[in-house]
Amino acid sequence: MTSSVLDIYCIAIGGTGMAPLACLLQEQGHRVRGVDNPLYPPMSTLLEAAGIKPLVGYDPAHLASSPRPDWVIVGNAVPRHNPEAQAAEALQLPRLSMPQAVARFFLTGRQPLVVAGTHGKTTTTSIAAWVYASAGADPGYFIGGVPQNLDRSFQIGSGPRFIIEGDEYNAAYFDRGPKFLHYQPQTLILTSVEYDHADLYSDHQTLIEAYRSVVRLLPPDGLLVACGDSADVREVAEVAKCRVVFYGLESANDVCPLSEVEFGPTGSRWTMACPGGEALELSLRVPGDHNVSNALAVWAVACHDGLDPLVVRRALAEFQGSRRRLELLGEPHGVAVIDDFAHHPTAVEKSLGGLRGAYPGRRLVALFEPRSLTAGRSFFFEAYCRAFSKADVVLLAPIFHHGRIEDRERLDVESLLTALQADGVTAMSSASSDQLLATAVSLARPGDVFVTMSSGSFDGLPDRLFAALTDGTESISS
Repeated sequence: MTSSVLDIYCIAIGGTGMAPLACLLQEQGHRVRGVDNPLYPPMSTLLEAAGIKPLVGYDPAHLASSPRPDWVIVGNAVPRHNPEAQAAEALQLPRLSMPQAVARFFLTGRQPLVVAGTHGKTTTTSIAAWVYASAGADPGYFIGGVPQNLDRSFQIGSGPRFIIEGDEYNAAYFDRGPKFLHYQPQTLILTSVEYDHADLYSDHQTLIEAYRSVVRLLPPDGLLVACGDSADVREVAEVAKCRVVFYGLESANDVCPLSEVEFGPTGSRWTMACPGGEALELSLRVPGDHNVSNALAVWAVACHDGLDPLVVRRALAEFQGSRRRLELLGEPHGVAVIDDFAHHPTAVEKSLGGLRGAYPGRRLVALFEPRSLTAGRSFFFEAYCRAFSKADVVLLAPIFHHGRIEDRERLDVESLLTALQADGVTAMSSASSDQLLATAVSLARPGDVFVTMSSGSFDGLPDRLFAALTDGTESISS
């Protein structure tokens, strides 16, 4: 970390990663300014609470006027042709991408625990931050979501650990590599390696190489905690030059349950071996075997760091999950409404499977938006058929990037509906989110479990659905 006070200017300061970074920099004592289009909660209120008042509208004059910034930080959503990005280049102002800034200002002198993988990054990072905070380790953390147990998703902390979610997406228009390559991992949790981000990675092997690159960054005295249930993760782990600990639900792993995991309405329960050899029962209230796996990864790192197993057990039992990760919004008139970030078919399948265990015997209705450039592509057709077969009803929103995906590469929604119907699933598509909402409300009956699934805002559908079911009692069949 730096001790001098700097003038730092953030382009696209209202981004989900940029706004927390701006707040951290402000807390570190720097003068933080920035620009964006009009902002709304929660990012507008987050910046306001930190005393940061963004400029509205991109204008090169913002950078040309005094004072001259010591650093310009550019969000990854900022295109090369952005007028302020062009002005920063013309004025030869020192610039950083968001992950470069995180590394420069917060990771020097710390022991970064980086959580990477196609699935489970946010939840695993949230569990780790909560466990280390509960143990009094005062970690720094930077999470790409909102943990329910913590006041916010970021903290400088004074302890040795800085826990950070390592995204495989690109850092900025001038920094095209994955964000996680900047995070200087001393310990790396690798949850999964599956093909995603078709707009950045041409094929699965290209993504494999990206993960190999971050594993190679681990020093010889570092630690790789990798999900051994995945053959691709084991393949990536082969390039590690440090100690590797495999975790997972299968008995071939170094860290795995001693007993069968029990799943039920109140969560999951299993027995674990402590570092001293004694057995300890652990529990987790968030549903799904994938979340048990995420907890095992944190258990492995916490044991390696010498945290008290009893404290870790208590923290796991108290963990409430993260916003938009199987988040229960409420149960208006007996209908559970859950919001989930799942968009990749594997994540969809795991989330639906987890809900089956958490809500046995209840009708499961999935409202899905193919939001990302990958989710709307045809090569996931068979995988989506398997994933959605775990639901009773599937309601599909329009493909968000329909116009950006060529016809031959676009997911055939009608064929998907036909395949699901042949498998006994009631499946329908809608022309808009408004139509989808109306269909969902008309189908709702007490005892149902509705889960909205999208990697984006879904036009506010989760909250709109909850409000409609809360207010529209006459629409809910008995």
